[in-house]
Amino acid sequence: MLRDDGFRVLDRQECLRLLAKMPVGRVVYTRQALPAVLPVNFSLDTDSSVLLCTDANSELVRAIEGVVVAFEVDDFDAGNGSGWSVVVTGRAAVVSSLAEHARLSQDGPRSWMPAQEPVFVRIDSELITGRELGRPQRSEAPPEQPPDH
Repeated sequence: MLRDDGFRVLDRQECLRLLAKMPVGRVVYTRQALPAVLPVNFSLDTDSSVLLCTDANSELVRAIEGVVVAFEVDDFDAGNGSGWSVVVTGRAAVVSSLAEHARLSQDGPRSWMPAQEPVFVRIDSELITGRELGRPQRSEAPPEQPPDH
């Protein structure tokens, strides 16, 4: 239930459930000492890590390999002022195991961009936070009655 201020913290399981519903998220990382955000398609692995598929020679792989990044997914309805946001924070690493790469080639995400040498990047879900936003709850107090005269 939303609090009176229209905000609710989501637990880890609710965050994972919401993540699994969405096909696109945003990787937040540092590029040349500046913040960068890149929308990407993704999937969740069985261990709740975020999986991306991209080209081995991409700028993204060079920028995030072995470093801590954030991954954000959200869904908002501007018409009714409600929605949610989930952020996964963890270390990103290129999947190097041949067996794991073979498994992900069957079950993992497909890159929406052309990839000459596709690789999978795993973002460990070391920290998952989420929030739900909505219109503040108003108490339904009865309307004041005018005094009897």
